[in-house]
Amino acid sequence: MIAPNRRAFLGLATNAIAAAAIGTAGVRLIGVAEAMPVDPDPGRAGEAALPVMPAQWGPGPSPGWGSPGWGAPPPRPGWGPPPPRRRRRRWVCWWHRGRRHCGWRWR
Repeated sequence: MIAPNRRAFLGLATNAIAAAAIGTAGVRLIGVAEAMPVDPDPGRAGEAALPVMPAQWGPGPSPGWGSPGWGAPPPRPGWGPPPPRRRRRRWVCWWHRGRRHCGWRWR
C-alpha cells in the first residue's frame, strides 16, 4: 500500500478547488442562459421580420428653452449653483528623468 504524501494531498486539494470553481461558473452560466429570450419559431429565419414601429427618440420638438425637451434644464429651487469644488493637496510620487520625486501635488 502506498502511503499518502503531501504532494498527493495538495494535488487532490487543487483539483477539488478547480472542480468547485468550474461548477460555480457552470451554475451561473445556466442561470444566464435560461434568462435569454428565445425565438418561439426558429424555422422563420429566412422570412421577413415582423413589421416594426419606429422607435421614439428624444422628448420631441420643444417650442422654447423653458419647455421640456433637450434644451436648458428648468431652474432648480434653492439659493443658486453649488460652490466650486475645494482643491486638495495629496502626497504623490512621480518619475522625472529617471529619478523618483515625492511631494505634495494639487488635485
